Amino acid sequence: MRFFHDAATRIENHAITRWKRSGKKIVGYTCSYVPPEIFHAAGILPVRLRGIETDGMEIGDAYFGPFICSFPKCVLQLAGKGVFSFLDGVLIVPGCDAMRRLDECWRKAGEDHQGIVPVWFEYFDVPHKSEVHGMNWFVQEIRNLIQRIERQFEVSISETALRDSIREYNRGRRLLKAVEALRAEKNLRVSGTDVFSATIAGTVLPRQEYTRQLEKWLADLSEREPLESGKKRLMVIGSISDEIDLFQLIENGTDAVVVAENLCFGVRYEGNEIPEDGDPILSLARHYLETSVCPRMFGKYKQRLALLSDKIERAGVVCVIMQNIRFCELHGSEIWLFQRDLEAVCIPCLRIERVYGPLKETGRIKLWIDAFLEQIAG
Repeated sequence: MRFFHDAATRIENHAITRWKRSGKKIVGYTCSYVPPEIFHAAGILPVRLRGIETDGMEIGDAYFGPFICSFPKCVLQLAGKGVFSFLDGVLIVPGCDAMRRLDECWRKAGEDHQGIVPVWFEYFDVPHKSEVHGMNWFVQEIRNLIQRIERQFEVSISETALRDSIREYNRGRRLLKAVEALRAEKNLRVSGTDVFSATIAGTVLPRQEYTRQLEKWLADLSEREPLESGKKRLMVIGSISDEIDLFQLIENGTDAVVVAENLCFGVRYEGNEIPEDGDPILSLARHYLETSVCPRMFGKYKQRLALLSDKIERAGVVCVIMQNIRFCELHGSEIWLFQRDLEAVCIPCLRIERVYGPLKETGRIKLWIDAFLEQIAG
């Protein structure tokens, strides 16, 4: 877990430093709609941009203002401080309106803070529907992205290379599916904090290295003694979260363990493999657009609720913690619907509104969690 923990708790982990020193390229991206297989096929390391390690908000507040989700503000803050200087490029995706604004705010900040905008700074559009017109649009966006990568980095991304990358990423998906199967067992062998750290690591590490470590870790889990029995089995859902602090807060010193999550950085689509034959671009487009259950996608609430219900039943979840970042309109609205429908089938839910970043509200959140668990026990 030290390897995964280092990747999950640092912006520039040891693997990124080694990659950079070898002279190879690194590109940061902001959303799970980006197919990292494309960069992998080009020999470029794709790194999901995060906002941890933020210790102030003067730059984020100056360009975004106060009444907006704190995640993109933290990303902009780190960019303004030069934390992302190891990147050779950035790809911004409109996962929500706040993330769309990150594109223009980062560019504007670059006029006042020299060197914070990489030479390759691009925008990758994503439709809000996966019907025929939306799918055709997304396929063309992927083709355009491939062309821009090839021009900027002087590489060639062939269909064969894309299929090889899809195959490599599918290996990781199968391993994460096996980890989820272990989490569903009655006698748990792994904490939610460890699983979450491992999944975050997969978004910031060289893929082959990550897959090898994941295989070793899974083999170790299979031999590990079960954890203390009798813990309440929780699920965590809601706004984007890549801070293991929240999971530690739930699990440390309580009789609870996180056995499932539905988070942008979590194990959301375990085992959902991409076809390794046929047109690789079409396969990527269908996987990243059609299977998405992000609340930004129109008309898919029933699919999102079905996904939660399936995970709850499979993992034996007894209660759900719904966390949303303040001013996150998408999740802040939808968790009320989830609470209504889950409590209707006797799944207790706790809603927590918080600020993204290092948990400055630890005391308040801990009090809520403890009171909720005590209520469940009663």
